[in-house]
Amino acid sequence: MARRPVAWVGAIILLAEAVGIALLNWILGHVVDNQKMSLAGLDPHAMTVSTWIAGGLFGGYLALCGIALARTAVRDRAPGTFGRILLISCAVLHALLGAFCVGLLGWAAFAFMMVVLGLIVLPLMAYERKAQQDAAVGEPQTA
Repeated sequence: MARRPVAWVGAIILLAEAVGIALLNWILGHVVDNQKMSLAGLDPHAMTVSTWIAGGLFGGYLALCGIALARTAVRDRAPGTFGRILLISCAVLHALLGAFCVGLLGWAAFAFMMVVLGLIVLPLMAYERKAQQDAAVGEPQTA
């Protein structure tokens, strides 16, 4: 099975997505700042800074998920507990974002999110199956 290539492709896409999210929030922050926009009387500069912070945190989270998936591909082993929790939370996030994308952006964005979801879940499942098979081969058989 193509565990490693799928994990590599997933890691690359997650890292590209992290850069894209951070860049998008940086641009949106500049738009808010240049137009002096305000929401419910909030300070426009506070909105700009909070947009940049949110973009940095979300981009960092996606980058961390991409690094966890890349580490899985390099080691060719299932991720540890922290990596597994991180990747499962990233998969859930992409499922929710895909559901929102249908109404807001259309079916193409939904399809992209589902492809990324598959690229996250497939290595988790494939490496888990490999670990179970390796454990079964190493166990002594009783007759």
